[in-house]
Amino acid sequence: MSELVFAWLGDDPVPYQEGWDLQKRLHQSRVADLIPDTVLLLQHEPVYTAGKRTGEWDRRQTVPGTPIVDIDRGGKITWHGPGQLTGYPMVKLADPIDVVAYVRMLEEAMIRTIAEYGLAGRRIEGKTGVWLDADPGRGLIERKIGAIGCRISRGVGMHGFALNCDNDLSWFQRIVPCGIPSGEGDVTSISREVGRDVTVAEVLPAVERHLADVLGATGRSRSDGVPAHFPGAAAPVESASA
Repeated sequence: MSELVFAWLGDDPVPYQEGWDLQKRLHQSRVADLIPDTVLLLQHEPVYTAGKRTGEWDRRQTVPGTPIVDIDRGGKITWHGPGQLTGYPMVKLADPIDVVAYVRMLEEAMIRTIAEYGLAGRRIEGKTGVWLDADPGRGLIERKIGAIGCRISRGVGMHGFALNCDNDLSWFQRIVPCGIPSGEGDVTSISREVGRDVTVAEVLPAVERHLADVLGATGRSRSDGVPAHFPGAAAPVESASA
C-alpha cells in the first residue's frame, strides 16, 4: 500500500446519511483509481444502524425518535454518535481478498490504540471487535470497546470500525448491540475504563498511526475534510454497488 490519506471531518457530528453518501462517492472514486487509499474519520449524530441480520425485535428496542438506518453490512443493530470515533477505510485490498484478515487488521489497530491507555484489548473467538476481559474485582463481564462492521465491494473496503472514546453508553442499553446476548458481554469506552474524559480528538492521532501501520502504508497524511481535488468530495456521482 502507498500513502494512506486520513480525511477528518471535524469535531461536529455528521448526519449519518451525509456521511454515507460521501462514503459511497469516495468508494466509487477509489474503485476507479481516481483517489488513493482513504479513511474517513468522523463522529455521527445519534443513529442506530441495522445490518443484514437485524430483526424486528431489535428495531423496537431503540430510543424513540432516533433514526434507524438499514445498511449493506453484515451483523445486527448498533449505535453511532458523538464521542465515538468512526472510521470508514476505503482501501483497495490485494487479490486474493481475505476478508477475515482485513477485519483482524482493523481490530489490531484499535487494540494498539487502547494499549496506549493501559487497556489490554483482545479478540473473542466467534465474535468481531475488540474486547476487554472481565474484571472480577468490579463484578463486570467482558466489555466491548471497539466494533467492526465492514464490507468489500469491487475490491475496496466500505464501512469499517467504531471506537468508543467518551460517548454516552446509555444509548446501548435499549438494544442488543452487535448481537451481544444479555449476560455475555457489555459495552464500554476508554473514558469509562481509565476514569477520565478521553476525547475523540485525543485518540485520533493514535488511531491514524496504528491503522497506517497495520495496513502497511508507506506514508500517511491528514486532511481537514476530504481534499477538494478528490473526485466525489462534493459533486454526487452514481452510488457504488456490489
